Amino acid sequence: MLSWFRLVAVGVCFCLSLIRGLAAESDAVAISETITARHMPYGTILDPFLDEEGNVTGYTRCGDSALWTGYYLAAESYRYKVTRDPQAFANVYRALDGILELIRVTGSGLLARCYVPKDSPYAEGMLNEEKHSGIHEGTCLGQPCWWIGNTSRDQYIGAAFGLAVAAEMADVDYVKTHIRNISILLLSKLMDDDWAVRMPDGSASTVFWQRPDQKLSLLLAGRVAAPDYFARPYSRARTFEGLIVMPPVAIDVAEPHESYFKFNLLAATFFHLLRQEPDGFYGDRYADAYAVFRRTVDGHGNAFFHMIDRAVRGPDERRDAETRDLLARWLQRPRTDLWIDNRERYAECGDNRACDVIPVEDRPRTDFLWQRSPFQMWGGLYGTIEGAGIDYTLPYWMGRYYGVLE
Repeated sequence: MLSWFRLVAVGVCFCLSLIRGLAAESDAVAISETITARHMPYGTILDPFLDEEGNVTGYTRCGDSALWTGYYLAAESYRYKVTRDPQAFANVYRALDGILELIRVTGSGLLARCYVPKDSPYAEGMLNEEKHSGIHEGTCLGQPCWWIGNTSRDQYIGAAFGLAVAAEMADVDYVKTHIRNISILLLSKLMDDDWAVRMPDGSASTVFWQRPDQKLSLLLAGRVAAPDYFARPYSRARTFEGLIVMPPVAIDVAEPHESYFKFNLLAATFFHLLRQEPDGFYGDRYADAYAVFRRTVDGHGNAFFHMIDRAVRGPDERRDAETRDLLARWLQRPRTDLWIDNRERYAECGDNRACDVIPVEDRPRTDFLWQRSPFQMWGGLYGTIEGAGIDYTLPYWMGRYYGVLE
């Protein structure tokens, strides 16, 4: 009789676990469907303004469209590899075309932050919001468009991250060829311009000269998609710059609260450095620098950083259990940018800084939670901007692929 009860108990636990797993997957799929319906009006990620009925009245956060389109591409690539869902495949291809348009619209091989057709009813608001970055004319989607310049390093890092993940997950020859061609287009102008991001007037919006870690990571991401094209440039760059990846990382971690997005870029950077150069002389240099970064953020309750760590270091039950909890807590958050103020709930140890990590459900609403400081006490706006939810789908599908989530 006791064995029968034990069998029933095990069965109940199994069923409950299965239900929880299916619920998590259904949440991830529902978020992807919302992205398709409202966040990609022109093929790249944008966040909509919503009225009280949930209708789109405008778009915002155009300046990071290249970055988040790359992350969305990575999320849907993992999803396709895990589920073989035809919709995930369609999403992958749509995101690839979006990144290609971000390159084509500039007419020079430069990556645009975003673009919008000139006849779009949302163009005026988007351009007004991004005018400080420079507005330029081009052609996208076969029609006259505006595109936003002043492209930053994080836009390249995000796009390359998505392309490299897609190249690894893809198992269809014409998709691999498409990814290869886009990767060559993305990085060729950077290489030709000596790793300076040149605007149409010849000025540089940023350079990679002081970031050997990011430069090497981009070359390795390119090598995943087009090894014949990028293997030699990476080997040449690694000879000297592979020795000096530690200094910029040490500078970044010296201030663990300000400009927290820098850690998001480091996570994506090390994803390529450690997985494509796992051991040996240079791999050891990369691992030492990664250890400095990881010690800084390990206790920050960051599901995306945890999944990067899973990808480069392998299983760890404490970290993986925390990842599952963090993603469950993410689902308790509002999807819009509702204002939140935790100053009466948690102890303060600085301006807009808690003494301890704030629980995920109470952190300020934002575009990608994992690039914001977990110590931030208050933030948000009016609850009218809907976040895309890639901060759930990317670590979720990575978790499925790497066995952290069943």
